[in-house]
Amino acid sequence: MSNVVHLRASSQFQPQEARNAALLACFAEHRRFGDDVFWLKENAEILNILETSGAEVGNGAFEAHENFYGTVEKRLGFFPQYYRFLLSITLDLEALGMKGDKAAQLVKWADDQGLAQAELSDLQRLEARRLMMRRGVDPLPQDTTLEDRTRAFTERAATFALPNKKAAYELTHIIFYLSEYGRRDPELAPETLTSLHYAGLLAFIDQNADLLAEVCVAMRFAGQTPPSVWEAWLDRETNLYGVTAAEDVSIADDYHEFLVCNWHQAIVGGRAFNKPLEHGRMRFDRGTHRAGPLRELSECMYQLDDQRSGDWHVMRDLVNDTLSEDARFVLEAAETSSDQFAGFFEGFARAGTASAGPAL
Repeated sequence: MSNVVHLRASSQFQPQEARNAALLACFAEHRRFGDDVFWLKENAEILNILETSGAEVGNGAFEAHENFYGTVEKRLGFFPQYYRFLLSITLDLEALGMKGDKAAQLVKWADDQGLAQAELSDLQRLEARRLMMRRGVDPLPQDTTLEDRTRAFTERAATFALPNKKAAYELTHIIFYLSEYGRRDPELAPETLTSLHYAGLLAFIDQNADLLAEVCVAMRFAGQTPPSVWEAWLDRETNLYGVTAAEDVSIADDYHEFLVCNWHQAIVGGRAFNKPLEHGRMRFDRGTHRAGPLRELSECMYQLDDQRSGDWHVMRDLVNDTLSEDARFVLEAAETSSDQFAGFFEGFARAGTASAGPAL
Protein backbone atom coordinates (compact mmCIF):
# COMPACT_ATOMS: atom_id res chain seq x y z
CA MET A 1 0.00 0.00 0.00
CA SER A 2 1.47 3.36 -1.00
CA ASN A 3 2.34 5.84 1.70
CA VAL A 4 2.08 9.40 0.41
CA VAL A 5 4.43 11.57 2.41
CA HIS A 6 3.06 15.09 2.61
CA LEU A 7 3.61 16.37 6.15
CA ARG A 8 6.11 19.19 5.82
CA ALA A 9 6.36 19.69 9.56
CA SER A 10 8.04 16.33 10.17
CA SER A 11 10.90 17.27 7.86
CA GLN A 12 11.90 19.91 10.39
CA PHE A 13 12.96 17.08 12.72
CA GLN A 14 14.94 15.23 10.06
CA PRO A 15 18.49 16.64 9.87
CA GLN A 16 19.72 17.81 6.48
CA GLU A 17 22.43 15.13 6.46
CA ALA A 18 19.77 12.47 7.02
CA ARG A 19 17.68 13.77 4.13
CA ASN A 20 20.74 13.83 1.87
CA ALA A 21 21.61 10.27 2.89
CA ALA A 22 18.05 9.14 2.17
CA LEU A 23 18.21 10.65 -1.31
CA LEU A 24 21.53 8.95 -2.05
CA ALA A 25 20.17 5.59 -0.88
CA CYS A 26 16.99 6.01 -2.90
CA PHE A 27 18.78 6.73 -6.16
CA ALA A 28 21.58 4.22 -5.60
CA GLU A 29 19.57 1.22 -4.45
CA HIS A 30 15.83 1.58 -4.88
CA ARG A 31 14.87 3.13 -8.23
CA ARG A 32 17.10 1.55 -10.86
CA PHE A 33 20.03 -0.86 -11.14
CA GLY A 34 23.72 -0.09 -11.58
CA ASP A 35 24.12 -1.39 -15.14
CA ASP A 36 21.23 0.77 -16.38
CA VAL A 37 22.29 4.00 -18.09
CA PHE A 38 19.36 5.71 -16.36
CA TRP A 39 20.85 4.65 -13.02
CA LEU A 40 24.06 6.39 -14.06
CA LYS A 41 22.15 9.50 -15.13
CA GLU A 42 20.09 9.81 -11.95
CA ASN A 43 23.03 9.18 -9.64
CA ALA A 44 25.28 11.58 -11.53
CA GLU A 45 22.58 14.24 -11.18
CA ILE A 46 21.91 13.91 -7.44
CA LEU A 47 25.62 13.69 -6.60
CA ASN A 48 26.41 16.70 -8.79
CA ILE A 49 23.68 18.74 -7.12
CA LEU A 50 24.87 17.84 -3.62
CA GLU A 51 28.53 18.48 -4.47
CA THR A 52 28.02 21.81 -6.24
CA SER A 53 25.70 23.15 -3.55
CA GLY A 54 28.17 22.41 -0.74
CA ALA A 55 25.89 19.87 0.93
CA GLU A 56 26.96 18.04 4.06
CA VAL A 57 26.95 14.28 3.65
CA GLY A 58 27.75 11.98 6.56
CA ASN A 59 30.15 9.06 6.13
CA GLY A 60 27.34 6.53 6.44
CA ALA A 61 25.64 7.96 3.38
CA PHE A 62 28.25 6.44 1.09
CA GLU A 63 27.32 2.85 1.94
CA ALA A 64 24.79 2.89 -0.89
CA HIS A 65 27.55 3.56 -3.42
CA GLU A 66 30.23 1.22 -2.05
CA ASN A 67 29.54 -1.49 -4.63
CA PHE A 68 29.65 1.02 -7.48
CA TYR A 69 32.90 2.52 -6.23
CA GLY A 70 34.45 -0.89 -5.73
CA THR A 71 33.79 -1.95 -9.32
CA VAL A 72 33.96 1.35 -11.20
CA GLU A 73 37.16 0.41 -13.08
CA LYS A 74 35.43 -2.67 -14.49
CA ARG A 75 32.41 -0.60 -15.49
CA LEU A 76 34.53 2.01 -17.24
CA GLY A 77 36.51 -0.65 -19.10
CA PHE A 78 33.35 -2.32 -20.42
CA PHE A 79 31.19 0.80 -20.83
CA PRO A 80 33.63 3.49 -22.03
CA GLN A 81 30.78 5.16 -23.90
CA TYR A 82 29.44 6.23 -20.48
CA TYR A 83 32.75 7.64 -19.27
CA ARG A 84 31.34 11.09 -18.49
CA PHE A 85 28.70 9.64 -16.16
CA LEU A 86 31.22 7.30 -14.52
CA LEU A 87 33.82 10.02 -14.02
CA SER A 88 31.24 12.46 -12.71
CA ILE A 89 29.88 10.03 -10.12
CA THR A 90 33.35 9.01 -8.94
CA LEU A 91 34.69 12.56 -8.77
CA ASP A 92 31.67 13.77 -6.82
CA LEU A 93 31.72 10.84 -4.40
CA GLU A 94 35.34 11.64 -3.56
CA ALA A 95 34.64 15.38 -3.34
CA LEU A 96 31.77 14.74 -0.93
CA GLY A 97 34.05 12.73 1.35
CA MET A 98 34.09 9.12 0.23
CA LYS A 99 37.46 7.57 1.04
CA GLY A 100 39.54 6.65 -1.97
CA ASP A 101 41.44 8.13 -4.89
CA LYS A 102 40.17 6.20 -7.88
CA ALA A 103 39.10 9.23 -9.89
CA ALA A 104 42.66 10.14 -10.84
CA GLN A 105 43.27 6.64 -12.20
CA LEU A 106 40.00 6.68 -14.15
CA VAL A 107 40.73 10.10 -15.63
CA LYS A 108 44.18 8.95 -16.76
CA TRP A 109 42.73 5.83 -18.38
CA ALA A 110 39.99 7.81 -20.15
CA ASP A 111 42.60 10.26 -21.43
CA ASP A 112 44.92 7.46 -22.59
CA GLN A 113 42.00 5.94 -24.51
CA GLY A 114 41.19 9.29 -26.15
CA LEU A 115 37.54 9.05 -25.13
CA ALA A 116 36.94 12.80 -25.29
CA GLN A 117 38.14 12.81 -28.89
CA ALA A 118 35.11 10.70 -29.83
CA GLU A 119 32.71 13.49 -28.83
CA LEU A 120 30.88 15.21 -31.67
CA SER A 121 29.33 17.99 -29.60
CA ASP A 122 31.24 21.00 -28.27
CA LEU A 123 29.06 20.83 -25.16
CA GLN A 124 30.15 17.26 -24.46
CA ARG A 125 33.77 18.18 -25.15
CA LEU A 126 33.49 21.04 -22.67
CA GLU A 127 31.98 18.72 -20.07
CA ALA A 128 34.74 16.15 -20.64
CA ARG A 129 37.38 18.83 -20.21
CA ARG A 130 35.75 20.14 -17.05
CA LEU A 131 35.52 16.66 -15.52
CA MET A 132 39.07 15.59 -16.32
CA MET A 133 40.61 18.91 -15.35
CA ARG A 134 39.37 18.18 -11.82
CA ARG A 135 42.33 15.81 -11.73
CA GLY A 136 44.63 18.08 -13.74
CA VAL A 137 44.23 16.43 -17.15
CA ASP A 138 43.19 18.31 -20.28
CA PRO A 139 41.86 15.65 -22.67
CA LEU A 140 41.79 18.07 -25.62
CA PRO A 141 44.97 20.16 -25.37
CA GLN A 142 45.01 20.89 -29.10
CA ASP A 143 41.49 22.31 -29.09
CA THR A 144 42.34 25.86 -28.09
CA THR A 145 39.10 27.42 -29.39
CA LEU A 146 36.58 25.17 -27.63
CA GLU A 147 35.55 27.79 -25.09
CA ASP A 148 35.37 30.46 -27.79
CA ARG A 149 32.98 28.33 -29.84
CA THR A 150 30.69 27.60 -26.92
CA ARG A 151 30.71 31.25 -25.87
CA ALA A 152 29.73 32.26 -29.41
CA PHE A 153 26.74 29.93 -29.15
CA THR A 154 25.60 31.55 -25.89
CA GLU A 155 26.00 35.06 -27.29
CA ARG A 156 23.43 34.63 -30.07
CA ALA A 157 20.46 35.84 -28.02
CA ALA A 158 18.02 35.40 -30.92
CA THR A 159 18.36 31.63 -30.51
CA PHE A 160 16.83 31.80 -27.06
CA ALA A 161 13.89 34.06 -27.93
CA LEU A 162 12.31 31.07 -29.71
CA PRO A 163 10.99 27.88 -28.09
CA ASN A 164 13.93 25.46 -28.22
CA LYS A 165 14.42 23.55 -24.98
CA LYS A 166 17.49 21.71 -26.22
CA ALA A 167 19.30 24.97 -26.96
CA ALA A 168 18.20 26.46 -23.64
CA TYR A 169 19.54 23.51 -21.64
CA GLU A 170 22.79 23.67 -23.60
CA LEU A 171 23.04 27.36 -22.67
CA THR A 172 22.70 26.64 -18.96
CA HIS A 173 25.16 23.75 -19.03
CA ILE A 174 27.79 25.76 -20.88
CA ILE A 175 27.59 28.33 -18.10
CA PHE A 176 27.77 25.60 -15.45
CA TYR A 177 31.01 24.35 -16.99
CA LEU A 178 32.56 27.76 -17.71
CA SER A 179 31.86 28.88 -14.15
CA GLU A 180 32.99 25.57 -12.63
CA TYR A 181 29.54 25.50 -11.03
CA GLY A 182 29.87 28.92 -9.46
CA ARG A 183 33.45 28.55 -8.28
CA ARG A 184 34.86 31.09 -10.73
CA ASP A 185 33.69 34.06 -12.75
CA PRO A 186 32.75 32.79 -16.23
CA GLU A 187 33.23 36.34 -17.61
CA LEU A 188 30.10 36.18 -19.72
CA ALA A 189 29.46 38.70 -22.46
CA PRO A 190 26.42 40.99 -22.08
CA GLU A 191 24.83 39.11 -24.98
CA THR A 192 24.98 35.86 -22.99
CA LEU A 193 23.23 37.49 -20.05
CA THR A 194 20.53 38.59 -22.48
CA SER A 195 20.30 34.99 -23.71
CA LEU A 196 19.70 33.84 -20.13
CA HIS A 197 16.90 36.36 -19.71
CA TYR A 198 15.25 35.25 -22.94
CA ALA A 199 15.53 31.56 -22.01
CA GLY A 200 14.14 32.34 -18.56
CA LEU A 201 11.22 34.30 -19.97
CA LEU A 202 10.28 31.41 -22.25
CA ALA A 203 10.55 28.94 -19.36
CA PHE A 204 8.39 31.15 -17.14
CA ILE A 205 5.75 31.65 -19.84
CA ASP A 206 5.75 27.88 -20.37
CA GLN A 207 5.57 27.37 -16.57
CA ASN A 208 8.55 25.03 -16.93
CA ALA A 209 10.07 24.94 -13.45
CA ASP A 210 12.77 22.47 -14.49
CA LEU A 211 14.28 24.78 -17.10
CA LEU A 212 13.65 27.97 -15.13
CA ALA A 213 15.48 26.54 -12.11
CA GLU A 214 18.52 25.80 -14.29
CA VAL A 215 18.40 29.30 -15.80
CA CYS A 216 18.26 30.90 -12.35
CA VAL A 217 21.13 28.73 -11.09
CA ALA A 218 23.19 29.64 -14.17
CA MET A 219 22.50 33.32 -13.50
CA ARG A 220 23.62 32.92 -9.89
CA PHE A 221 26.80 31.16 -11.01
CA ALA A 222 27.44 34.10 -13.33
CA GLY A 223 27.13 36.56 -10.46
CA GLN A 224 23.69 37.78 -11.54
CA THR A 225 20.47 38.07 -9.55
CA PRO A 226 17.52 36.44 -11.32
CA PRO A 227 14.19 38.29 -11.46
CA SER A 228 12.40 38.04 -8.12
CA VAL A 229 9.16 36.98 -9.83
CA TRP A 230 10.86 33.89 -11.23
CA GLU A 231 12.49 32.87 -7.97
CA ALA A 232 9.33 33.45 -5.94
CA TRP A 233 7.43 31.17 -8.32
CA LEU A 234 10.16 28.52 -8.10
CA ASP A 235 10.03 28.71 -4.30
CA ARG A 236 6.28 28.10 -4.38
CA GLU A 237 6.53 25.20 -6.83
CA THR A 238 9.35 23.59 -4.85
CA ASN A 239 7.31 23.67 -1.64
CA LEU A 240 4.34 22.04 -3.39
CA TYR A 241 6.24 18.90 -4.40
CA GLY A 242 4.95 15.60 -3.11
CA VAL A 243 7.07 12.58 -2.18
CA THR A 244 5.58 9.09 -2.24
CA ALA A 245 7.43 6.21 -0.59
CA ALA A 246 6.52 2.59 -1.36
CA GLU A 247 8.30 -0.47 -2.71
CA ASP A 248 5.90 -0.76 -5.66
CA VAL A 249 5.62 2.92 -6.54
CA SER A 250 6.15 3.91 -10.17
CA ILE A 251 9.25 5.98 -10.90
CA ALA A 252 7.82 7.58 -14.03
CA ASP A 253 7.86 10.85 -12.14
CA ASP A 254 9.17 14.41 -12.00
CA TYR A 255 12.41 13.55 -10.21
CA HIS A 256 14.65 15.82 -12.33
CA GLU A 257 12.49 18.87 -11.75
CA PHE A 258 12.39 18.02 -8.03
CA LEU A 259 16.18 17.85 -7.96
CA VAL A 260 16.92 21.06 -9.86
CA CYS A 261 14.26 23.08 -8.03
CA ASN A 262 15.79 22.03 -4.72
CA TRP A 263 19.25 22.73 -6.13
CA HIS A 264 18.08 26.27 -6.77
CA GLN A 265 16.83 26.44 -3.18
CA ALA A 266 20.27 25.42 -1.92
CA ILE A 267 22.10 27.91 -4.16
CA VAL A 268 20.00 30.84 -2.89
CA GLY A 269 20.54 29.77 0.72
CA GLY A 270 17.15 28.16 1.26
CA ARG A 271 16.28 24.84 2.85
CA ALA A 272 16.75 22.22 0.15
CA PHE A 273 14.86 18.91 0.00
CA ASN A 274 12.59 20.11 2.78
CA LYS A 275 10.43 17.00 2.74
CA PRO A 276 10.41 13.86 4.89
CA LEU A 277 12.57 11.41 2.94
CA GLU A 278 12.95 7.67 3.47
CA HIS A 279 15.75 5.17 2.86
CA GLY A 280 13.77 3.34 0.22
CA ARG A 281 12.00 3.66 -3.10
CA MET A 282 10.47 7.10 -3.63
CA ARG A 283 8.79 9.00 -6.43
CA PHE A 284 8.66 12.78 -6.75
CA ASP A 285 5.68 14.66 -8.18
CA ARG A 286 5.04 18.33 -8.85
CA GLY A 287 2.21 19.66 -6.74
CA THR A 288 0.27 21.44 -9.46
CA HIS A 289 -0.71 20.69 -13.02
CA ARG A 290 0.75 23.54 -15.02
CA ALA A 291 -0.45 24.45 -18.48
CA GLY A 292 1.69 27.41 -19.43
CA PRO A 293 0.40 29.75 -22.14
CA LEU A 294 3.41 29.38 -24.43
CA ARG A 295 1.56 27.25 -26.98
CA GLU A 296 -1.44 29.57 -26.83
CA LEU A 297 0.78 32.60 -27.36
CA SER A 298 2.65 30.95 -30.23
CA GLU A 299 -0.59 29.99 -31.96
CA CYS A 300 -1.87 33.54 -31.55
CA MET A 301 1.25 35.02 -33.14
CA TYR A 302 1.27 32.47 -35.97
CA GLN A 303 -2.33 33.19 -36.92
CA LEU A 304 -1.71 36.95 -37.05
CA ASP A 305 0.47 36.53 -40.17
CA ASP A 306 1.31 39.96 -41.58
CA GLN A 307 -0.33 41.72 -38.65
CA ARG A 308 2.53 40.61 -36.44
CA SER A 309 4.75 43.34 -35.08
CA GLY A 310 7.85 43.01 -32.97
CA ASP A 311 6.79 46.02 -30.91
CA TRP A 312 5.26 44.66 -27.71
CA HIS A 313 3.61 47.97 -26.85
CA VAL A 314 1.78 47.86 -30.18
CA MET A 315 0.88 44.18 -29.85
CA ARG A 316 -0.03 43.95 -26.16
CA ASP A 317 -3.76 44.65 -26.45
CA LEU A 318 -4.17 42.60 -29.62
CA VAL A 319 -2.43 39.61 -28.05
CA ASN A 320 -4.24 39.88 -24.72
CA ASP A 321 -7.61 39.97 -26.47
CA THR A 322 -6.96 36.52 -27.94
CA LEU A 323 -5.60 34.82 -24.80
CA SER A 324 -7.44 33.09 -21.98
CA GLU A 325 -7.55 34.75 -18.57
CA ASP A 326 -4.95 32.38 -17.12
CA ALA A 327 -2.63 32.97 -20.07
CA ARG A 328 -2.95 36.74 -19.71
CA PHE A 329 -2.08 36.50 -16.02
CA VAL A 330 1.13 34.58 -16.71
CA LEU A 331 2.10 36.82 -19.62
CA GLU A 332 1.58 39.96 -17.54
CA ALA A 333 3.77 38.50 -14.79
CA ALA A 334 6.44 37.68 -17.38
CA GLU A 335 6.32 41.22 -18.76
CA THR A 336 6.84 42.78 -15.35
CA SER A 337 9.52 40.28 -14.34
CA SER A 338 12.28 41.40 -16.71
CA ASP A 339 13.30 44.69 -18.27
CA GLN A 340 14.33 42.65 -21.31
CA PHE A 341 10.81 41.48 -22.13
CA ALA A 342 10.39 43.91 -25.05
CA GLY A 343 13.60 42.68 -26.68
CA PHE A 344 12.55 39.09 -26.08
CA PHE A 345 9.14 39.67 -27.66
CA GLU A 346 10.69 41.28 -30.73
CA GLY A 347 12.55 38.04 -31.42
CA PHE A 348 9.64 35.82 -30.41
CA ALA A 349 7.20 37.64 -32.72
CA ARG A 350 9.14 36.85 -35.91
CA ALA A 351 7.51 39.87 -37.52
CA GLY A 352 7.84 40.09 -41.29
CA THR A 353 8.41 36.36 -41.74
CA ALA A 354 4.85 35.37 -42.66
CA SER A 355 5.57 35.59 -46.39
CA ALA A 356 9.35 35.69 -46.28
CA GLY A 357 9.99 31.98 -45.97
CA PRO A 358 11.74 29.92 -48.61
CA ALA A 359 10.00 29.65 -51.96
CA LEU A 360 8.61 26.18 -52.62
